[in-house]
Amino acid sequence: MPAALCALRTAHLAANMNDRRCNPAFVHCILKYLGVDKTSKVRYNKLYRKFEGSRCYAVSYGAQPADILAGILLEFLEIILLLFLRGVFKIMASLTKNPNVNAWVDEMIALTKPDKVVWIDGSDEQLNALREEAIASGEMIKLNQEENPGCLYHRTLPNDVARVEDRTFICSEKKEDAGPTNNWMAPADMKAMLTPMYDGVMKGRTMYVIPYSMGPIGSPLAKVGVELTDSIYVVLNMDIMTRMGEKAFENLGDTSNDFVRGLHSKADVDPEKRYIVHFPEENTIWSINSAYGGNVLLGKKCFALRIASFQGKNEGWMAEHMLILGVEKPDGEVKYITAAFPSACGKTNLAMLIPPACYTEKGYKVWTVGDDIAWMKQGEDGRLYAINPENGFFGVAPGTNAKSNFNALASTKKNAIFTNVAINNDTMTPWWEGLDKNPPVNATEWKGEKVNGVEYTAAGNKLAHPNSRFTAPAENCPCISSEFNNPQGVPISAIIFGGRRAKTTPLVYQSFDWTHGTYMGSAVSSETTAAATGAVGVLRHDPMAMKPFIGYNVGDYWAHWLEMGEKLGDKAPKIFNVNWFKQDENGNFIWPGFGDNMRVLDWIIKRCEGTVGAQETAIGYLPKPEDLNLEGLDIDDKTLEELLAVDKDLWKDEIAEMRRYYNDDIAAKGGRVPEALVKELDKLEERLGK
Repeated sequence: MPAALCALRTAHLAANMNDRRCNPAFVHCILKYLGVDKTSKVRYNKLYRKFEGSRCYAVSYGAQPADILAGILLEFLEIILLLFLRGVFKIMASLTKNPNVNAWVDEMIALTKPDKVVWIDGSDEQLNALREEAIASGEMIKLNQEENPGCLYHRTLPNDVARVEDRTFICSEKKEDAGPTNNWMAPADMKAMLTPMYDGVMKGRTMYVIPYSMGPIGSPLAKVGVELTDSIYVVLNMDIMTRMGEKAFENLGDTSNDFVRGLHSKADVDPEKRYIVHFPEENTIWSINSAYGGNVLLGKKCFALRIASFQGKNEGWMAEHMLILGVEKPDGEVKYITAAFPSACGKTNLAMLIPPACYTEKGYKVWTVGDDIAWMKQGEDGRLYAINPENGFFGVAPGTNAKSNFNALASTKKNAIFTNVAINNDTMTPWWEGLDKNPPVNATEWKGEKVNGVEYTAAGNKLAHPNSRFTAPAENCPCISSEFNNPQGVPISAIIFGGRRAKTTPLVYQSFDWTHGTYMGSAVSSETTAAATGAVGVLRHDPMAMKPFIGYNVGDYWAHWLEMGEKLGDKAPKIFNVNWFKQDENGNFIWPGFGDNMRVLDWIIKRCEGTVGAQETAIGYLPKPEDLNLEGLDIDDKTLEELLAVDKDLWKDEIAEMRRYYNDDIAAKGGRVPEALVKELDKLEERLGK
């Protein structure tokens, strides 16, 4: 196959190396014929060095004529072969010598039959050329380069605007290994169904081969993936979201088979044939008939959570749907915290929190390490360390503004990609609901229709899709941590779970130990709002905020949490639960949230340090009222009492619901609930009965 032949050629050139070098002009001429010029510096220099050290050299170096003739003939045969491959198959030489990568790429080329194959080296020259190509074809729209330098706009089809959980599968060999929270099909059956869809799907298109690293290059916690796609949108987004390009292969090396294989084709963007499929035992992801975000940026939820959670179970680490932040105290010490929340619970706002004045005036700061995903592994000192495997933010645009999340908005100001927002045609800048209160008069709404934005929104329409997105480089964030690229990660002092609960759950409480904390994580849930579902107060279970992202049986996932606790011992992070959304009898939130959540983080850190006490209750340790810093807040004693209340009747209802959930939703459907969690539920019920 082509890549394999190129690898053989490279091996030949590597042999018989000597000090005799070919004519530089001749080398440049050859490379020019191969379609490689100096505008792609990485690729030009790499191939130049190969030719420069080859057996094709000048007579003036004193070689024997027969040797000269043999060398020249060999070189020209190789050149003719490469010209043939490039001219007929339009295939660039591989960026790696790794035979596992090259063999798999060859296999997928044979299946999908692209007209052209381009390996993404990550160079500015190559990416700029792709941006210009996408703009010329209409796949991307260039925004105002003075207001938003480097920013582009992309529009998906109306049938392709979000992740599709009903079309997302975990194809483990055994159904019970996928568990009750995943759709399952036998791998052989799934491949039999999808292979005909992939057969020839890239005819007339270019296949882009994207090597990428999840995590900093060189990090012992990082993992390598290769995504094959026929979408420039995917290439440009993966450049923001991952460490993409030839450098990613540094983590893999020339022999390892430990990389995640991702095959994506937008095909016809047919929702009836849309599948996002994971083969965890094969480190493989297949995605077809989508061109949107999380369905096609395979490094994100597909790899970084579903596949990585399975890898973590087998390798003794954790892949979690968690933000990572650092709280810097006035003395300069930084404490790192991870937190997991279901959607619409303030996760990104917490990750990029700006503390209230009573803290900033004393020198407190909050630093963002990650807003969405954490990979955590025990370090040499026994503590748990976390990295953010991503390199950017894939955030929901609507509702993001300078007041709700200044740092997130600032992250979008340059080199970002906006998907399915609206455009202000007068300024060629992005707009969405919640950005400000002034929809543009001359607007293009997210489906591409030019409208009067004021009239359009007044009629109840949305200019931007509710799930419209921005893809922004993490380096843009004003509060990005100096430890963002630390290959060893950051040491975690506390893990926080949270949900949206109107009455039951207090503002904050701490688990008695790791096992109790694991139970708390398994019980994470949120009450729906009318805007979300048309029904108020319906409880949705989302254990550890990972329900859509656990790549194996949820019961085994909980068991892995328990195993990690045993491994970490007394160096395990302390576990907490928070609820920013408690309401009064009129349905009004009684906690201000946003930056004032710093006050809860302050108490959590002091608990980790052992500098404040707590009230022991049936559900865990709660703050003493005097230990919460309420300076500057209009919260009276009665409201504080309500924030910290533990209503035993509501908690008894909670226990009944958790028993139903464990039994009916998990165990009855093949979930293996650990006995230790059932015992925690029993102990909670016993404590509440006292």
